[in-house]
Amino acid sequence: MAHRRAGKTVAAIMDILRAAALNQGTHPHYGYIAPYRSQAKSVAWGYLKTYARPLMTNFNEAELYVDLFNGARIRLFGADSADALRGHGFDGIFMDEVGDFRPSVWGSVIRPCLADKQGWAVFAGTPKGRNFFYQISETARRDPREWFRLELKASSSNILPQDEIDSLKAQISEDQYQAEFECSFEAAIVGAYYGTEMRLAADSGRIGAVAYDPEYVVNTAWDLGYKDDTAVWFTQMAGREIRVIDYYSASGASIDDISKTVMDKPYKYGTHYLPHDAKAKTLAAAGRSIVEQLSHHLGFQSLRVVPDLSVQDGIQAVRQMLHRCWFDEDKCYHGIECLRQYQREYDEDTKAYRKSPRHDFTSHAADAFRMLALSWREEPKERPAEPERAFVVGPENQATLNDMWASQSVRRKYSRI
Repeated sequence: MAHRRAGKTVAAIMDILRAAALNQGTHPHYGYIAPYRSQAKSVAWGYLKTYARPLMTNFNEAELYVDLFNGARIRLFGADSADALRGHGFDGIFMDEVGDFRPSVWGSVIRPCLADKQGWAVFAGTPKGRNFFYQISETARRDPREWFRLELKASSSNILPQDEIDSLKAQISEDQYQAEFECSFEAAIVGAYYGTEMRLAADSGRIGAVAYDPEYVVNTAWDLGYKDDTAVWFTQMAGREIRVIDYYSASGASIDDISKTVMDKPYKYGTHYLPHDAKAKTLAAAGRSIVEQLSHHLGFQSLRVVPDLSVQDGIQAVRQMLHRCWFDEDKCYHGIECLRQYQREYDEDTKAYRKSPRHDFTSHAADAFRMLALSWREEPKERPAEPERAFVVGPENQATLNDMWASQSVRRKYSRI
């Protein structure tokens, strides 16, 4: 990991070029992956064409690749369209700002692409909380025989002059400086909706092992994706505690597959909370709504549609609820990271954060959690028992008003005159 403006992208392109030029195998293939394909083009494509020119025999502007004199190919990709990597075998891959990748991309797409050639992978980026990049960093720290870990902090790299560092400290927040220039995973993510609440949950021990208790029913909260992810949270209400015991997400799965996965879990279910658009009819399901499709598997009586409220209203509901939540770290790991990184959209023109959330891999888990918060707010709260009020006639009288009211079983009726 390296601080901002340390030259990660240039170093990546030069490292890939060196490996590709020296490779004497058959059709060497190397990749550079940014969080978005458009980002890969704007950040790395110019460097690649410039530094590859003495070695290059061909390049393709549309497909973002260059061919070298020895038949090696270097191509740029975006993690937002990671399926474009399927079918390729790579001798080496450089992943830039990997903390912004969807966590499943590494295991389901990128790692298998390195298998047949036993290729190498580089994970680079700037810390943004304890996300997937943090896991990789910790793995490398614990296993130096298998991994190489490099950490470049602005305070020790000597890449930026000291007066510039002093200027940065004066002009940005401490959390911003620690994350962007001192490689701190502990600094709060700028623009994160629930950063403070999730940090407090971790600091107070509310993220750990939370077991399923058969004494309580399990309620679920859903975000339903038609073309992308579906997310489901599993919770138990135990007094004032909201125990978040499980999380499930799927991409491209059918309602039947998702329902089967939910029902196969060893839980006794109560209510399944769905977003308001679950009532809409869909042509893809022969005119049946999501509610109608799910009722076949989960039972119509157990389904409830959450009121159609604004996103901001839902975010406030989550903030009000989070201090009561206990998370199972193992089963909810991906969902927890999504809540930590769920953040506002940044407007480059106005240099300010918009009111709307940024749509990325965190959105579905966060949207499902909003359904949970809204359903919790709509749930009837227990009313405390009314205190007994004494109705004293004499010094020895122990009767109460409640006793008197209970004794009046028949109310006197008056006829109309």
